[in-house]
Amino acid sequence: MRMDKFKTGFTGYKKEEVNKFVNDVVKQVELMLADLKTKDVEITDLKKSLEHYKNMENTFNRAILVAEDASNQIKRIARDESAGLIEEAKKNASRIVNDALIQAEKTQIETAQLKRNIVTFKRRLRTIVESQLDLVDDIDHLDI
Repeated sequence: MRMDKFKTGFTGYKKEEVNKFVNDVVKQVELMLADLKTKDVEITDLKKSLEHYKNMENTFNRAILVAEDASNQIKRIARDESAGLIEEAKKNASRIVNDALIQAEKTQIETAQLKRNIVTFKRRLRTIVESQLDLVDDIDHLDI
């Protein structure tokens, strides 16, 4: 904003110039206040979005923990089952040994598949979370 110099007359500053200057200042202040209100609304909206994404991140983190627990339980169960199958195979001769080996192989394949599924799930979830975090980071780049 520039500082105006007012012309003086016989009775002081010229009233029209001062009134015009005051009106200009009032208009500029009103524009700034309107802009601040708009920015306040935008900030509030962005805070709500950020909170939403934080909640999503927490949900994803809990889902990962549940998946990891399930994976550990499945591995433990698979180990227990294969140990039981091996013991039974020793008692019941070569036919049972062959059946136990087939079952153990299936269990290992399933475990490997579950591990791959967990890795894939984590990678996808990481991608989703990172993209959401990128959106949050992009908030900083908004021209507010």
